[in-house]
Amino acid sequence: MLNGARRLSYCALSRPIRRALLIACLLPLAHGAVAQTITSATYTDPTTRYAHVILGDAIEHGALVIKLSNAKTVTITLPKSDVFEDTAPRLLDVDADGSPEVVVAQSNARLGAKLAIYDETGLVAATPNIGRPNRWLAPLGAADLDGDGLIELAYIDRPHLAKTLMIWRFEGGELRFVSELAGYTNHRIGERDIAGGIRSCNGRPEMIVARADWSEIAAITFDGIGFVAKTIGQDTSRPAFATAMTCND
Repeated sequence: MLNGARRLSYCALSRPIRRALLIACLLPLAHGAVAQTITSATYTDPTTRYAHVILGDAIEHGALVIKLSNAKTVTITLPKSDVFEDTAPRLLDVDADGSPEVVVAQSNARLGAKLAIYDETGLVAATPNIGRPNRWLAPLGAADLDGDGLIELAYIDRPHLAKTLMIWRFEGGELRFVSELAGYTNHRIGERDIAGGIRSCNGRPEMIVARADWSEIAAITFDGIGFVAKTIGQDTSRPAFATAMTCND
């Protein structure tokens, strides 16, 4: 577990140095040893210290447990000011190196939510916090949306208020803002899950979301410059979203 002053000094190092140090600690000292990959991630340390209840109950989580392919685990514990305000961690390859990172929604008691990327070394990158407490974002996923070889991450900023699709690109070890599109959502207050996501039909990534008034399901593509949205149905139930994610709309 990384905590206290040791966590601060460790996280101050660059990501490549942190990864190398952790690999040295976790791997057997044998000739030909290779870097381990993340195989799963779960939230732990349930807490009620962040009173938002956007996901149907008052329980959020204060720690993230990452399991590696050699069965070792790493626990990342947040400061008391933060929680993982989320349904579950997502394993997504955001740097296109063939192995996944962990993408989460993380909220701060003073500044609200941000989208964050973790790996076994700790925090990799994050968007800025929204800026106010009890302001949340609902992740959609990650893909090379515009075909440039870099991975974009998508989420809905304040799905009950702003209802804005946000696109950020992971580049040079950072998340960089790309574009936004108002008028879409993927969550209602109190729901325990997040609707839609990113699908790939005929090799083209599409973001599956609801119109802001929940009247339709839309499939949205992004070419690096602008968005194209098409309606794929008026049924916005979770089974309809599940069908849309399989490209059977």
